[in-house]
Amino acid sequence: MELNAQIKKYRTELNLSQEELAEKVYVTRQTISNWENEKSYPDIHSLLLLSSLFNVSLDQLIKGDIETMKEIINEQEIKEFNHYGSIFSLHFLILILSAAPLFMWLKLYALLPLGVMFAITMFWALKVEKIKKKNDVQTYKEIVAFCEGKKLDEIHKMVEAGKRPYQNVLKVVISAVVTAAVCFLIGLLIQWVF
Repeated sequence: MELNAQIKKYRTELNLSQEELAEKVYVTRQTISNWENEKSYPDIHSLLLLSSLFNVSLDQLIKGDIETMKEIINEQEIKEFNHYGSIFSLHFLILILSAAPLFMWLKLYALLPLGVMFAITMFWALKVEKIKKKNDVQTYKEIVAFCEGKKLDEIHKMVEAGKRPYQNVLKVVISAVVTAAVCFLIGLLIQWVF
């Protein structure tokens, strides 16, 4: 990364201390120190302020750091994807495991907490889907490669894209079967409770 050297160079050219620069870009002196020592990376707002303050273009300021920034963003998205996926899985498991006890305890009123838990679970599922859509990962191989920080080569990407229409049909069939099974089980629970 070269940005740390660029920040230090332009700061010294303007005869600014780290504290003075920090005041001008609305961060702490420690943040400037971290940028210059490669412990952290400025966000886009800070980069824009720095380029304006140093009177250089953003390209000139970040020079060869574009690829590094892409890697950092990709790593952050992978972490988010894994984090949201874990939260979704946990909520889904809780939803499934709590259905029978709630029906036994609350009878028909169990639909209220189950509905709330379902809404929360779907919220996390949508967050996962948003990241998948943004990074164009849908098939199992694409998801695994994304989670490992890799990309499929063009041939594998085209093969996986060819599988998508069939997987969509499979998703509909599996969703229908799971929905029917859940409805059947809820029906059994309701009959058993009453």
